[in-house]
Amino acid sequence: MKRLKQIANSLKATAENPDDAQMREFIFYSPKMPLRIHQEELVAVAKSFSLEVYDPYFTQSNLQINCFSWGDGKTKIVLTHGWASKALDFYELIIELLEIEDVEVIAFDAPGNGSSVSDLSNLMFYADAVKAIVSNYAVPDFVIGHSLGSMANVIALQDLNLSPKMLISIAPLIRLKEKFAQSLTSVGIADVHQDRFFNNFAKEFPVQASYFNLVNLYESNYFNHFVAFDPEDDISTFPFLKEFLDKFPEVNATVYEGVGHYKILKSNDVINDIVVKIASVK
Repeated sequence: MKRLKQIANSLKATAENPDDAQMREFIFYSPKMPLRIHQEELVAVAKSFSLEVYDPYFTQSNLQINCFSWGDGKTKIVLTHGWASKALDFYELIIELLEIEDVEVIAFDAPGNGSSVSDLSNLMFYADAVKAIVSNYAVPDFVIGHSLGSMANVIALQDLNLSPKMLISIAPLIRLKEKFAQSLTSVGIADVHQDRFFNNFAKEFPVQASYFNLVNLYESNYFNHFVAFDPEDDISTFPFLKEFLDKFPEVNATVYEGVGHYKILKSNDVINDIVVKIASVK
């Protein structure tokens, strides 16, 4: 978190003429928060293993993903965390999922997040991590994602032509470019300089940032999909989610008011509803 604050403060101080490299690092650097004691205790009883994804963007090398598993049941549940997060931020949900009979709960730290090493991270690292688990460890019956992890799940599962029994998205991010713009605006970067960042993005990556829009990427009727959201979420904002839900009315969405973007992961109502849904169809 200290490094991110340093970058943010530097950008604020130079907002009239921001450095391209600093804008890039600000967007792709994911701050890491240490585990709390109760999370450390849960990691201690996990089956830990590692997989790899290839990084064609920053280092042109393989990156290690640290993965964790609890339980050894036939029903496989994969959890994909959000940006600047980690597997153990699902702590409360993991504990309750393990009360379901005959399950194995699988989570991972995406490259650049949690315990997985990388200076920078991006959405495709998340999606490739899900693909690595499916290809090398277990085919999931249920896939749960939070925020950016929800978008990564959709991309990975559709690329794999895989439709689990249920896809669950908690406070899903719908438009990536607009999230980048929101972050740059928060440190005073004007639209003209943001345009420069997005032009550089399109040169560095195979697609423009606007490509990552679930309204366009999502395949209708592909998933049995449950979405949990707070309409007052200031990170995954409701107007974009509404556009998605209006286009895909088959998605089962439930409002949870007052839980916000991060605390929604700890909401008893959200967790109870997820557990009930999984138990009812497993």
